[in-house]
Amino acid sequence: MKYMTTYDVMESARNTNEWLGATARAMASYPLFALSMNPMLALTAAWGEVTERSFARMVAKPDWGIRSIVGEGGQDHLVDVRTVVEKPFGNLIQFFVRRREPMARKVLLVAPMSGHYATLLRSTVLSLLPDCDVYVTDWHNARDIPVSAGKFDVEDYTLYVVDFMRALGPETNVIAVCQPAPLVLAATAYLAGEDPAAQPRTLTLIGGPIDPDAAATEVTDFGRRITMGQLEQLAIQRVGFKYMGAGRLVYPGLLQLQSFISMNMERHSKAFQEQIVRVARGQASDHDAHNRFYDEYLAVMDMTAEFYLSTVERIFKNREIAKNEFTVAGKRVDIGAITDVAVKTVEGEKDDISAPGQCVAALKLLTGLPASKKASHLEPDAGHYGIFAGKSWRLNIRPLVLSFIDANAPKPKPKIVPAAAAAG
Repeated sequence: MKYMTTYDVMESARNTNEWLGATARAMASYPLFALSMNPMLALTAAWGEVTERSFARMVAKPDWGIRSIVGEGGQDHLVDVRTVVEKPFGNLIQFFVRRREPMARKVLLVAPMSGHYATLLRSTVLSLLPDCDVYVTDWHNARDIPVSAGKFDVEDYTLYVVDFMRALGPETNVIAVCQPAPLVLAATAYLAGEDPAAQPRTLTLIGGPIDPDAAATEVTDFGRRITMGQLEQLAIQRVGFKYMGAGRLVYPGLLQLQSFISMNMERHSKAFQEQIVRVARGQASDHDAHNRFYDEYLAVMDMTAEFYLSTVERIFKNREIAKNEFTVAGKRVDIGAITDVAVKTVEGEKDDISAPGQCVAALKLLTGLPASKKASHLEPDAGHYGIFAGKSWRLNIRPLVLSFIDANAPKPKPKIVPAAAAAG
C-alpha cells in the first residue's frame, strides 16, 4: 500500500483538471454570455475545451483508426484488426486486409513498451499495409492487469517476442522500433540456440539502444547518474483502487508523461497556447494537426516496475546486450549464434533518444553472420520519430527496408520446361 496513495493523488489531480476544463468550457459557453463582447469568455471556453480534451486523453487508449486501404486495382479493401496470440501483458495482432491474397512480405512490427501504446506506430502500419501482411505487438497497460497475472520483466518480454516469432513462422520479417531493438535481437539469438527453424528471415532494428554507451544522450546520462534505489523511490508506485491492476507496482504513465513534457516544456507550452487561440477564433477542428499529435502523445500507459527497472539496470547500466552477456531463464543468449538472419540497422543523424552509434553496434555482435547479410543506414537530418513514422520514413527509409526484405527473400525456382516442348 506504500505508494498507492501517491498513484491515486495523481489520478485525482488529472481528474480534477479534466473537470475544471469541462466546467470552464460549459460556463463560458452559456448562451446569455453571447450578449457580451468580452474576448475573455471565448478564451476561457477555448481553454476549457483544450484542457478537458488533453487530460481526458491521458487515460484513454487511442483507436488504430485504420479502416481501409486502396488495393492494386484501385478498389478499397476493408481492414480488420484480429488477435493472433493472446497473452496477459500483450497480444500479437494482425491487420487483416479483406479480399486480398497473402502478400509475399510478412512483417512483424515490434512496438516499443516505453510509455505510449502501440498505436504510436499507426502511420508506420498504414504505410506498410499496401505492400505487406502486417502484424504488431500490442502491449497492454499494466494498470489493467491483475496482480495475479504475475511479473513481467525484460526476460518475459524477450520470451513473448520469441513466442510471437514462433507463431508467425520463419518467413517473417521483423522490424523493431526503438526500445525493443536489443530485446528483439536477444529473442532472435535465443531462437538461434533453442529453435533455429523458427528464426525470422530478416531483422531490421530502428533507433534502438543496443549499446547505450556508444553515444551519449540525456537518457543515457540519466541512467548513469541515478542509482537503482533512487530510481525505485522516485518512479515506482502501486496502481490505485480504480483499476483492475490495483496494488501492482508500476512506473505510472502520468509520471512518464511529466518527464516527456519537461524535456521540451517550452515547445509544448507554445503549442497549447497557440491551440487555445485557434479554438477561440474557430480555426481548430477535431482532427487538426495539434489534436492528431497530442491525442496520441498524451495517451500514456503504465509499465510494470520490474520491466522498467530491469531495462535500466540490465540494458543501460550493465550493458548486458552490448557485452553479449544477456541471460534468459538462467541461460546465456549468444548473439553470435545468429548465422542465417539478415540484419539491418537504421539510425537518425539527429536522434536525441538513441543517438547514432547505439543501434549499429548490433552488427559488431553478430560475429557468426556473414557480411553479406549485414546492412546499416544513417538517415541525414532525421530525428527519433522521423526514422519510423515521419517524412524520413515515408520517403527514404521505408523503401530501403522493403528492398532489404526483398533482397533476402528466397529466389523463385526456375520453371522446368519439358524437352519435347522446348524442341517444338
